[in-house]
Amino acid sequence: MTTGPTPETVKSCCAAAYQSDAVAAVLGDSYHPGGLALTRRLARTLGLRPGMRVLDAASGPGTTALVLAGEFGCEVAGVDLGEQSVARAREAARHAGLVGRVSFRTGDAEQLPFDDGSFDAVVSECAFCTFPDKPTAAREIARVLRPGGRAGLTDVTLHPDELPPQLADLAGWVACLADARPLEEYAALLTAAGLRPIRTERHDDALRRMVEQIDARLRAYRITAGPGAALLGLDVDRALALTAQAERVVADGTAGYGLLVAEKPGGGP
Repeated sequence: MTTGPTPETVKSCCAAAYQSDAVAAVLGDSYHPGGLALTRRLARTLGLRPGMRVLDAASGPGTTALVLAGEFGCEVAGVDLGEQSVARAREAARHAGLVGRVSFRTGDAEQLPFDDGSFDAVVSECAFCTFPDKPTAAREIARVLRPGGRAGLTDVTLHPDELPPQLADLAGWVACLADARPLEEYAALLTAAGLRPIRTERHDDALRRMVEQIDARLRAYRITAGPGAALLGLDVDRALALTAQAERVVADGTAGYGLLVAEKPGGGP
């Protein structure tokens, strides 16, 4: 009987991959579909305002957190498993002059290192799908929200029964496909954690465009370096094969991208 990777393996592998120079070269400035335009839409949908305290769960290189702090005037805390990602995010905050408004620390989204009710909002972009224990992560998001606070996710959507077997391994986890769920299931997970979904949106074209951009970057590198080349340790041929599989599930509508906002009851009128 074949078993999948353990939760610990998934976490360590995803953390290592998303703090690598190779992934940064392939993904560019934004690590999630829709880029900063979708980040700003999420922030507006959440109703973020200056002075609000916001948590960015799985903050990666800090791009989302810096936008929320710099453009929306929020006080942002970012948490990520990757120590190098946290170091890069801190450096980016210093470069942007936002050290007093945004901070980063290492931590697990399934065991958030914050007190109950610490935040007005929690965001997580293209990361919830990689959390092995999604019910626990949802409960943690709900726990750290104040009553009346809101959680906002943007994430890959996919029904597990429709996942091609080739995308069920660790590479599929890193590609945000192996354990992605339908948008309705993300909403159900947040509901079970005590939150009330108030808005969902489809942004499938954002995923299609990102996969196309990744494919184009990889092909351009292979043309320059030749077959069998490695990009900062990344097997380009293997990455292209994985991208081709991702393109197929996006093209046939199996995989998409969605935005979800949910509210914690009890905030008063």
